[in-house]
Amino acid sequence: MKYDFTTILDRHGKDAIAVDKIPIPGASVDEGFSRIPMWIADMNFATVPTIQEEITKRVQHPAFGYYDTREEYYDAIISWQKDRHGVEGLTEEAIGYENGVLGCLASALQAFTAPGEPVLLHSPTYVGFTGTLEGNGRKMILSPLKPDENGIYRMDYEDMDRQIKENHIHFCVFCSPHNPTGRVWERGEIEKAMEVYRANDCVVFSDEIWSDLILEGHEHVPTQSVSEDARQRTIAAYAPSKTFNLAGLIGSYHIIYNPYLRDRVVKQSQLSHYNSMNVLSMYALMGAYSPEGREWVDELDQVLTQNVNYGCDYIAKHFEGVKVSRPQGTYMLYLDCGDWCRAHHTDIDTLLKEGVRVGVIWQDGVAFKKPDTIRMNLAVPFSMLTDAFDRLDRYVFNA
Repeated sequence: MKYDFTTILDRHGKDAIAVDKIPIPGASVDEGFSRIPMWIADMNFATVPTIQEEITKRVQHPAFGYYDTREEYYDAIISWQKDRHGVEGLTEEAIGYENGVLGCLASALQAFTAPGEPVLLHSPTYVGFTGTLEGNGRKMILSPLKPDENGIYRMDYEDMDRQIKENHIHFCVFCSPHNPTGRVWERGEIEKAMEVYRANDCVVFSDEIWSDLILEGHEHVPTQSVSEDARQRTIAAYAPSKTFNLAGLIGSYHIIYNPYLRDRVVKQSQLSHYNSMNVLSMYALMGAYSPEGREWVDELDQVLTQNVNYGCDYIAKHFEGVKVSRPQGTYMLYLDCGDWCRAHHTDIDTLLKEGVRVGVIWQDGVAFKKPDTIRMNLAVPFSMLTDAFDRLDRYVFNA
């Protein structure tokens, strides 16, 4: 490969909570075990060099005053969306900066719902959605995803329709690809979901932040692309942050074609007087959405495919009682450990602490609205991945 996905970065003391923080209360790492960060959605790879190059060139100029967004910023997004996802007809007018995908969701909630109003989501549910809805005083209504006979998570369209009608819902959150399950929805699935939303006159917020991290054999279909109605009723949110590990720089963007939706989201985002881009974030996106960035992501997706396949195969072979639906995108695994816990007369909290004890820093999956679950980040060099699963095998699941 042209780019380096094997070097183990020393991120300690570099402002990275992924390696400096343990998210499990009361858990600690035993002496003699190094920490393997496998929790927060933060990759342990060096990003594409063009990002640093663009930022470095800009910081050579010694002034950082007020500025306008460069045309190159919009051109980079339009080109990226066309090349990566086949998006046609995207214009600068439809693109708007957001401090974050969840910030965009908060603005959309404020624009199209009232405090106390219910909102439909699928479960398992991304914890960021939970926090944003609860923080804005909205009520979550969950439509569970259901594994089919092959363990692939599927939407239950009848349940979605029933929940929307019974709760008088007019705003829905759609996650594509889905976090935490890693489902990459097929065009037909998105079409059916959007038909449910259309029939119930719902505004749709589509979180597509994971759209570039697609594993081999799968393809991301933008929600807005499946029909003209979907294009007009959907607020889509994107960011280079997951793709290129830029969360610390802050910077997402929306794509909203319908001026009625766009005007109201923009108005709400402006009310704080603080939904504005850092100038270095602008240059970071331009460096990311470059020809080199395209090549880097292609290689990254190969690495993630290898890691996910290894993790899922290892679990199936060695961790009896642990179930996982093989992701089609993202770099997260969502482990269902209920059978294992019952067979070993323990609980998920104890299991989480046992993993941390041997240096595998993983994440409580119960917060994603499914019991007895753990979320694992596989975006680590392969040598760290194999070390982590070896530790879990010897000291935790088969101790």
